Amino acid sequence: MFTVGDGPMYDNDIDWRWRATRTSAGLPHVRLHDLRHFYGSGLIAASCDVVTVQQALGHSSATTTLNTYSHPWPTAEDRTRAAAAGLMVQALNATGRSDSNSTLS
Repeated sequence: MFTVGDGPMYDNDIDWRWRATRTSAGLPHVRLHDLRHFYGSGLIAASCDVVTVQQALGHSSATTTLNTYSHPWPTAEDRTRAAAAGLMVQALNATGRSDSNSTLS
């Protein structure tokens, strides 16, 4: 991912450059690895599938991705609750009983 000339940069050089960049920009202490997790979690929040996230992060298998990022993906129960809420909103709107104070959405 990071190169200098024709060869790769080593971890210590990458870390040093990141710390210098972060400090000069006045950013809080954030590791590059934290940004990687932020990116992966953002892809999941945007409803990307496991293979897309795996490829974006360069994981060798979808299993690696799932072992690391299983918690942000919505569960079957989460999807069922969202679907049921959506159905209720549609039903209320279809009968003209839409309530602007409704908490279903």
